[in-house]
Amino acid sequence: MRAAPTILHLDMDAFYASAEQAAKPSLRGKPVVVGGIGPRGVVATASYEARVFGIRSAMATAQARRLCPNAAYLTPRFPVYRQVSEVVMGLLGALSPLVEPLSLDEAFVDLEAGGVEPSSAAVRAVGERLRRDIVAATGLTGSVGLAGSKMLAKIASEQAKPDGLVLIEPGTERELLGPMSVRAVPGVGPATAETLRRAGITTVSETAEAGEAELVRLLGKAHGSGLYALATGHDDRPVVAERDAKSVSVEDTFEEDVTDRTRVQLELARLADRCVGRLRDAGRSGRTVVIKVRRYDFSTLTRSETLRGPTDDPGVVREAAARLLDGVDTTAGVRLLGVGVTGLADYTQEDLFAQAASEAAAAEAELPVPPEGAEAVAGEPTPVGEGAPEAPERPRRWLPGLDVRHSEYGAGWIQGSGVGRVTVRFEQPWSEPGRVRTFAVDDPALEPGEPLPLISPQASVSGEDPEGARKPVDAEGHPADPEAPVSGEASVGTQDPVSAEAPVGTQGSVSAEGPVGARGPVEVREAAVGAEGPVSGEGFARTQGSAGAEGPAAAQSLVGARRSPGAERPASARASGRAEGP
Repeated sequence: MRAAPTILHLDMDAFYASAEQAAKPSLRGKPVVVGGIGPRGVVATASYEARVFGIRSAMATAQARRLCPNAAYLTPRFPVYRQVSEVVMGLLGALSPLVEPLSLDEAFVDLEAGGVEPSSAAVRAVGERLRRDIVAATGLTGSVGLAGSKMLAKIASEQAKPDGLVLIEPGTERELLGPMSVRAVPGVGPATAETLRRAGITTVSETAEAGEAELVRLLGKAHGSGLYALATGHDDRPVVAERDAKSVSVEDTFEEDVTDRTRVQLELARLADRCVGRLRDAGRSGRTVVIKVRRYDFSTLTRSETLRGPTDDPGVVREAAARLLDGVDTTAGVRLLGVGVTGLADYTQEDLFAQAASEAAAAEAELPVPPEGAEAVAGEPTPVGEGAPEAPERPRRWLPGLDVRHSEYGAGWIQGSGVGRVTVRFEQPWSEPGRVRTFAVDDPALEPGEPLPLISPQASVSGEDPEGARKPVDAEGHPADPEAPVSGEASVGTQDPVSAEAPVGTQGSVSAEGPVGARGPVEVREAAVGAEGPVSGEGFARTQGSAGAEGPAAAQSLVGARRSPGAERPASARASGRAEGP
């Protein structure tokens, strides 16, 4: 425990969701949830507007949709988050050479190693300046905790949320920690908390009063002794600039259980390639290959195989993973697959036998293409290459929140898609909320786009305030006339910054994850056949189809459009049903 609060803990506020709100003006001040949008997705981050409804990180997306069906549910854009994280970590690195990143949005900083005067006034000034610099560089906010230990600094940053700073003066630790739940202590999870609760221990003060001997009896020597030290405010853990990774792994959860053995094998090979890609990006190799299989009943199996030496060869890892899968029964269905590599090293010792097998398999796959008009022999692989017939192009999958670019309208982001249509809102981080247009999913003018910077390039060069830099601009980046009419498929007079027009049956970020009738966590309703647009209403509208419509009864779009006074609904929409309020 230090005599001065020179350990700083920074935690960005609702990082992923705040970055999405900064990038999408129409979502500012609205509930936003970032995470897996499928039926089995999990919430990564929820904005503070969404947390009012009880949505929290690690919650099932299906449950979040039930709590707040009108929130915007977006796919994560990790390249954007990494770019912002690099800027923030650069600001922390300017304060001290000892920066310990915990994740993209969280880190400890040893201010004493950076030469900051060990006084409360000096470290508070550094913390306030850091907060201002982060806003100026990224447009996002972060909360800062200052204390004499890592545990207390993290607790202080939690108390400072959102967008605040809390400094814990040395000597006040026991008084501050006493009434807190024992879960506030690092390393105390649900299982440990339940063990302590059965012993009548629920707060930090009760943990300290129980004594080290009792905690060792309940939890074991290592865990019990460590918990007693933290509960009494003793935390001498240093800030470590670089933490050595012990493993690299990837895993995927499927929207529906996979029962086809061939697909399971293909998915495992794909995961092995992704794992090796991460391994090579880190400049490492690994000796032990591990697979993880979670079956339909949530039972989880892990299997591992240790190689002759460390490797970063994708073929070697694929083959080892395939051998491990041979001993696992997947006929009842697989919910999750994962591939990992442990026993990391900085060198490789190639497995020559595995490499030879891989090369032989590759040579066997390179079969000559039969002459044109010849019939394929049963059992032989279908030729792929210039001589093979072109397969019909599959429709692109447009996930809510992803960046796109249109050849005519410029940059935008996916607001929803389904039944062969995709709805795009065209706006930029520094513009006013944009209008919405709807296209066919295979429209050649629409293609995936690159993320735009959260701060206007002109503002970053001139040093302008990021909030003042968000002024209306056109698709080319020139100042736009706010009075100029905007043409498009959005209804005239749309005023709500998050209102949008989506085609009937469109998959939106608050509707189910598939076309109409697809299995999803929330009810999907399909409007009557022949409806040409959504029934407009105040706020979020819902269109109810006529009786006898095939499939589910109605369709709920991402958000409803607000009509201008006197605007009529389309005749087809009036015929299809009625509009229900929020």
